[in-house]
Amino acid sequence: MKKQAQSYEDNIKRLEEIVRKLERGEISLQEGLESYEEGIALIRVCQEQLERATERIKVLSPKGDLEVLQDSEGED
Repeated sequence: MKKQAQSYEDNIKRLEEIVRKLERGEISLQEGLESYEEGIALIRVCQEQLERATERIKVLSPKGDLEVLQDSEGED
């Protein structure tokens, strides 16, 4: 897996590739374990990306109005 930050969509595409490879069952045990580990790491990254996106969407203010949260990391 690349060290640079990937978009959510790129991570999902890579995860789908891993799942297809594992489902075919035409890989060695070692390659299967490595792919599985990469997939688990990607799932965690995707979950974090979704959590950050959810936090940015909208929340109720103390007055009951909806307000948009700004990204504290400066990411879009």
